[in-house]
Amino acid sequence: MSAPLHLVLLRPEIAPNTGNVGRMCAVTGCVLHLVRPLGFRIDDAKLRRAGMDYWRRLDVREHGSFADFLVSPGRPERLWLFTTSAGQAHWDVKYREGDGLVFGCESAGASAEEHAWFGADRSVKIPQYDALARSLNLSTACGIGAYEALRQIRGPS
Repeated sequence: MSAPLHLVLLRPEIAPNTGNVGRMCAVTGCVLHLVRPLGFRIDDAKLRRAGMDYWRRLDVREHGSFADFLVSPGRPERLWLFTTSAGQAHWDVKYREGDGLVFGCESAGASAEEHAWFGADRSVKIPQYDALARSLNLSTACGIGAYEALRQIRGPS
């Protein structure tokens, strides 16, 4: 069976967030792409603790940059940038098997160049109900986005 989704983390900075996302990818069969630079080492104890023994079962791929990711073999054809500045909600998109969900780093999100590459039609947001909150935690946002896409693609398990 092919991977239902690819989760792409752009320059992740916090090992436990990446470990949590990796664990979710392992239990859902999703591929995890890590785009450098990383704010931690892959052998970081915090990463291992959050991902636990699931990390060994994970299909994780590392890329030197966003440009490297874009030309990598096996990268998803359709990509969706999750960003607080998007106009359309993540649940309004019709996801397809093999899509890539892209998330920016914890401190700054996606760069201006990355936003421009996606454009408005491939950018989505998770609605926030408190205008004073800056954004959701990275691993929480990945879970919300992935499970909505999985619900559409695979239905209930």
